Amino acid sequence: MLPAPRPNAIAMRLVIQIPCLDEALTLPATIRDLPSSLPGIEDIRVVVVDDGSSDGTCDVAAALGATVVRLPRTRGLAAAFAAGVESALASGADIVVNTDGDNQYRGSDVALLIAPIVDGAADIVIGARPIATMQNFSPMKKLLQRIGSWVVRHLSGTSVPDATSGFRAYSREAALVLDVFSGYTHTLETIVQGAHRGLRIASVPIGVNPPARDSRLMRSTAHYVMRAGSGLLRMFVVLPARTPPTAVPGVPFVTPPPGAPPVALLPLTVQAVIVMIPALFTPP
Repeated sequence: MLPAPRPNAIAMRLVIQIPCLDEALTLPATIRDLPSSLPGIEDIRVVVVDDGSSDGTCDVAAALGATVVRLPRTRGLAAAFAAGVESALASGADIVVNTDGDNQYRGSDVALLIAPIVDGAADIVIGARPIATMQNFSPMKKLLQRIGSWVVRHLSGTSVPDATSGFRAYSREAALVLDVFSGYTHTLETIVQGAHRGLRIASVPIGVNPPARDSRLMRSTAHYVMRAGSGLLRMFVVLPARTPPTAVPGVPFVTPPPGAPPVALLPLTVQAVIVMIPALFTPP
């Protein structure tokens, strides 16, 4: 049984989880950049989920003082994310922050990410990257990112501007009710699923560090769209009827856009067409 959250709602426990696959070189900078204290947070713990790495990632993580959850074989980002959430909840986390092991996201932005949850204004907060100014994103990738986020906004009825951002925070209550159905990535379906479950979803602007390497998740844009889209469709098979998300006054990007269609109630064939729209723009 998972431990209950502490009765003092002001002093909370934050667990920052980092799913990793062969991140021994970048993990030290990632962990060193994380905050050691934050307002309203009683203690901060770091959990590294080693997704079957072969470069000694788990040893590096342990030497840096992180709790290590080691998967016996590579199971993919979604499974590593889920394992991290389970570990965080078991340790009594009140807030779970997910970040990447490649040091893409700035540790100083954790404070921005958790603030709406600490204030009781949101259940899920997603860090919105400055996509338009990211030089490592090609014009085509920027276009596809905008289209993909548009698709997710229509599937969820939210206004999240950066649906593929992995830098996000979850309240304990949100982490307990979300399930990851995809074997590929968690980013898209947790937004849609959170909205369907009536969770309050917010977004905050964040910065990014220069890329240390190319993305390992996105083999190609078409590959990403196909895998992520199929995960969304599988999720809709088991989700109950759509529950509109709750608007949060004063927190940006949570009010559903006017006339947002309840896409979850459409036939799966129509959903499939909507989800696969970005693939039409993918060069062969």
